[in-house]
Amino acid sequence: MDRRLVIAGYRVAFGALALVAIAWQLLDLAGRGTLNPVNFFSYFTILSNLIGAVVFLVLALRWRHERSRTTELVRGGAVVYLSVTLVVFALLLSGTNVDTAVGWVNTVVHQVFPIVVIADWLIDPPSSRITVRQSLVWLAPALVWLAYTLIRGAIVDWYPYPFINPANGGYASVAAYAGAIVVFGALLCAAVAFLGTMMGERRAPPEPLTEGTRTV
Repeated sequence: MDRRLVIAGYRVAFGALALVAIAWQLLDLAGRGTLNPVNFFSYFTILSNLIGAVVFLVLALRWRHERSRTTELVRGGAVVYLSVTLVVFALLLSGTNVDTAVGWVNTVVHQVFPIVVIADWLIDPPSSRITVRQSLVWLAPALVWLAYTLIRGAIVDWYPYPFINPANGGYASVAAYAGAIVVFGALLCAAVAFLGTMMGERRAPPEPLTEGTRTV
């Protein structure tokens, strides 16, 4: 069986799983009468999973096509955002109410799907080399999200995560957490780009022998 078809198959399966998990949690909150759609889609977890799911489904649909550098950059961004989701939840948010009260949904969006997307980057590395400098563009959407969250939070008095709520230690604490996450994000961008390049080079076919090349 074509390896590309197998990869497309698991991308469809896990991309669909992430979307079903998000929809299930959405309906669960609506059924309880506690759904605030804007708040729900303001969680970085939900946004990162949506990005990852869309990337997986698009890649699966285009499994016969060569991927452009732009496609690989978008894909790499999904890897970074879901890596942040995985690590930040494990270190700062485990046991915190982040509107993913359904147990299996919480597991899918915070652990299963992020791990699958990271593994996919290594199993099927980018076809175009991404430099560390180019990878820093992945920080831009995260910084936009952070600015949006702080501005909206100050207006509506709601923040998706306690560590960016000024009520918990003031803006100095928020700045410290935000700065640490940005530094971590930059290092993560470099690591994702490096690993993608390294795995891509390992998978690259050997150069054909040219006339006059000697073997021993």
